[in-house]
Parts: sequence; C-alpha cells; structure tokens
Amino acid sequence: MTSLVWLRDDLRLADNPALRAAADRGEEIVVLFVLDEESPGIRPLGGAARWWFHHSLAELGERIASRGGTLVLRRGPAAAVVPEVVRDAGATAVYWNRRYGGPEREIDTDLKARLRGDGVEVASFAGSLLFEPWTVKTGAGTPYGVFTPFWRACRQLPAPRAPLAEPRSLDGPAVDGEDLDTWGLLPTRPDWAAGLRERWTPGERAARARLREFLGEDAATYDRARDEPAVGATSLLSPRLRWGELSPFTVWEAAVSSDAPIGGFLSEIGWREFAWHTLFHFPDLATSNLRPAFDAFPWPPLAEDRLDAWQRGQTGVPLVDAGMRELWHTGFMHNRVRMVTASFLVKNLLIDWRRGEEWFWDTLVDADSASNPFNWQWVAGSGADAAPYFRVFNPELQAKKFDGDGRYIDEWAPDSMDIEPIVDLGETRRAALAAYEAVRAAGRS
Repeated sequence: MTSLVWLRDDLRLADNPALRAAADRGEEIVVLFVLDEESPGIRPLGGAARWWFHHSLAELGERIASRGGTLVLRRGPAAAVVPEVVRDAGATAVYWNRRYGGPEREIDTDLKARLRGDGVEVASFAGSLLFEPWTVKTGAGTPYGVFTPFWRACRQLPAPRAPLAEPRSLDGPAVDGEDLDTWGLLPTRPDWAAGLRERWTPGERAARARLREFLGEDAATYDRARDEPAVGATSLLSPRLRWGELSPFTVWEAAVSSDAPIGGFLSEIGWREFAWHTLFHFPDLATSNLRPAFDAFPWPPLAEDRLDAWQRGQTGVPLVDAGMRELWHTGFMHNRVRMVTASFLVKNLLIDWRRGEEWFWDTLVDADSASNPFNWQWVAGSGADAAPYFRVFNPELQAKKFDGDGRYIDEWAPDSMDIEPIVDLGETRRAALAAYEAVRAAGRS
C-alpha cells in the first residue's frame, strides 16, 4: 500500500506532521506538490515569491531524493490533480497539513469528502500554526480583534507540541511528474533576481542554519535593536516560515530552549498567529476593510505618478526611498521601514492600502496571504488592533530615531536628499487626518 503526502506551504522534511504520519504508516510514500494557480480564489504568487519558491522546491526535491524518494510535481487545479495522482500511485491514504485561507479550505474540504467517498483514508494535521484558529476565542465565542488579549489567551493554552523527527526513508513507486524548470518561475527577460541571489539561500538546510545563527548571535540584541534597520538584529526567518522551511513548532522550541532573551521575538511569532487567525475568520482580508466603517474613506483619484515614485524609491523622502529600494533589490524590507513606507503611501499620498498590498505581494519573498494584507490594514487603520487613525508615521522623525547615523539610508538611497520631495509631509498629514475624520463622522451618523 502507498501513502500520498500532498505538500503546500510546508517545504520541509523535519517537523512535517503529514510526512511523519505517512512514514509511521510503514508503507511506500509518494510526495506531491501541485502548483495550483487556476482554482477559484487562489491568488497567484508574486514575482519575488516565485523566485524563492523555485529554489526552495528544488532543494526539497534533492533532500527527498537523498532518502530514496521522488518529489512529484504537477500543475493544475488541485481538485483534479490530487485524485489523478492518487490513482496513478495506487495510494490508499492521503495526508496533508492544514491551510487556513477561505478558498484553500474549500478545496481541501471538498477533496477530503470525495477521496473518503472513494474509500481513501484522508487525514490533515496542524503544521503551520501553533494554535488552531477555532481554539482561540473570546469569552463571547468571537474572534479576538486586539493582539494583547489574543496572545494572552494563546499562552494560556497547552504549550505547543515538540517538533517531529524527519523520516529516514521516503521510498515509493515511480509516478510521472513535471520538470520544475518548465514552470517558468524564474525571471529571465530581464533577470532581475541578482539581488535576491546575493541576499538569500532558500531551502530547509539554510533555514535551520539561520535559526541557529539568530539564537546564537543576534537574539541577544533583538529586543534592544530590532527597530534599527542598519543593525541587522532581526531574525530574517519570515520567508522561512512563509514557505514552511521551518515550522513554528521548531522555531518555538529552539527559542524557548535557548539562553537568549526571546520575549519580544515570541511576541512576533504571536503576531504572525494573529494575522492567520484573522484571515481564517475574514477570508477577504486582502480586498475588504476589516472595519466596515473604512468603506467610507474618501480616497481621491489615484495619482499614478506618485504611486510610481513610491514603488521606485524616488519620493525624495530618504527613509521611504531606502526601504523601497531595499525591497526591489533584495525582496525584503526591515519591518520598521515597512511600517513607515506603508504609512507614507496611505496617509501622505492618500493611496488605497490595497495598491500597496499588491506591490508588496509582488516584490516580497515573504509575502503570504495573511500577514501581508493584515499588516497593511493595521497601518491603514482599517484592520484588527489597528494603529489609531491619527497615527501618521513621520518618516523624518523615524529616520532620526532609528537610523540616526544614516547608515541605512546611505546604503540604499544616498541620493534621495537630492530628489525634490513629491509631497509636503505636514500638508499631507493634515489632509489624511481630515479624511479619517470623515470616516469617524460617517460612523457616528
């Protein structure tokens, strides 16, 4: 008998519950990945994410091969492809780790019912969140809308389980698959990924090495220096978690077992959980205001020239330009600078947060369907635990506070001071406050 393991955003062997369940069954294993960009509601990957995904999947295929198995690649709607591979492999059991987006859950629920109807054993597992979304609710049985009580409730639940060992053998029958290179995930004309190659090494082995490096070296200064973009005190684990090269259980156990001061870091893990729990309860997070009152926000007609200047890092506001150029070159941006650049787009340029979310989706290697829109809505003031409408990050004050010696700006946008600013920060702040006041007035009427 053969077990089929359907991988999604869990490109790893270690602490992979679905893979572990198949190995414990003691039968042959077929490991499958389906590139599904056709099913209704499934959001196609952005350009930077496609680059990371290609290399992470390639490394995973090598690791599976080293254990005697083959990573079967298929492309198409998962509802059609998975049953097809079940038949090709003669699989009697199918295992996967749960997904939490609305369209993904619909696909998985339907597949589970259909396969079971055909007599196939199907089981799903918790592999990407420490706490399942339906287990964390307020006393009234509703989702949390504020982070602090949400995280307090999580910490009162049983501690996250220990990570699972990776399987030693992945032997299984030969099943036809597609060649990764034919998927066209890498940029070629032009090849704009030089900065990504310079900055990153995707894959599970590099992810585990970075986790050890962070906890052994950088975590000691994390709480004190994480807001300073030039210091490099952040974990750089977000793309590793986004692609499932590391599970949150592995990160959690390594952190709490270390000697490093990890309180602030664990809260960031909690913020990631909060984003995913919010998406679970509000599947339209990337397109609809979480707070309906913000539907009344008076967005002016889109100024394409200002949006273009923001995207290219040509606004004449040094910290904003530095962040946007770091993003374009490396597929990443320091979190403090993400907040500043997002605030500038929404509150100084008065451009709808959804346009910024779309740009980050296309250019970030760590963009996922929960954290990306969740954080944009937080900055805009339309989301969960949102920054107050009157909070407008002043990029000049933020630069003085967190890049006082100018190292970050000098690295990424040394010429920005010579560019005429596209807006006056004071005037646009007042315009933003007036627009937000209109939202408040609409909510009172």
